[in-house]
Amino acid sequence: MLLGFDIGGTKCAVILGETGSNETISIIAKEVLSTSLPVFEMIELLFATAEEIIRKHSFQNSHLDGIGIACGGPLNSKTGVILSPPNLLGWDNIPIIELTEKRFGVKAILQNDANACAVAEWKYGAGKGLQNIIFLTFGTGMGAGLILNGHLYSGTTDAAGEVGHIRMAEAGPVGFGKAGSFEGFCSGGGIAQLAQTKARDTLQRGGQTLYCNNVDELNLITAKTVAEAAFNGDENAIEVYKTCGQYLGRGLSVLIDILNPEMIIIGGIYGRAQSLIEPWMNELIRKETLPISASACKVVSAALGEGIGDYATLALAGIVN
Repeated sequence: MLLGFDIGGTKCAVILGETGSNETISIIAKEVLSTSLPVFEMIELLFATAEEIIRKHSFQNSHLDGIGIACGGPLNSKTGVILSPPNLLGWDNIPIIELTEKRFGVKAILQNDANACAVAEWKYGAGKGLQNIIFLTFGTGMGAGLILNGHLYSGTTDAAGEVGHIRMAEAGPVGFGKAGSFEGFCSGGGIAQLAQTKARDTLQRGGQTLYCNNVDELNLITAKTVAEAAFNGDENAIEVYKTCGQYLGRGLSVLIDILNPEMIIIGGIYGRAQSLIEPWMNELIRKETLPISASACKVVSAALGEGIGDYATLALAGIVN
């Protein structure tokens, strides 16, 4: 039996699951909680919720094989301490592993979101059976989890995989606090920024776009509304996703040339808008990447889909030993 805690800035989740035959994983129960309490009250609520779920399904803590905790960074996975994530105010130097193991009497593991998702796709998803994979979050932000030579690689200070910070252009949408960054071009916020710029230019020239009718709606633009417009044939929106796809291909080319992976798995927006992004991404990979490395690497969407965050915590619990 596996227990997972997914700790986020607006909501948290408690997940109970189990592994099955043929390296499968399933969710038995899940409870979502608003991250609205002071830190230690929130942790107590998470623990109490987990205990209630365990009891409700006629289990005891002794039935747990491990506990996985996924949280936005920065954090220290080696000491099990959460280090002041920007979206978790008050979560400063929280020894979450120590608290969890003391409460449940079971070994626990802490990793950032991208690393946890990389483990999930490696163990139970698209990367099953492979030795070298990269997982990209491509959601609100852009981050990577790295499985290299059959091991999760987190780097010297747990900062490996922060690919969103890579400079892609001297100017451009802002992501990771840097204009023109990989995250700036390839994230939900970045796509919205690209679309706002194009919509403003179009409207000022007397044109129209399906995702924005007037300048008062510029701040309402999201990656989702732009994708919907693109799927409905809006040329302006299609151009936004073309730009995103081109920069995604450019960024992936760097990763492929440096790390020589067997597979790159992309979650979030990529899976929902793959047909808008993939042709341009592939074109840039063909142009920019060493052929021997490009031919050895497949780029796919996350097999675990929208539920990958839940599976990620359970996947961590499964490697706790």
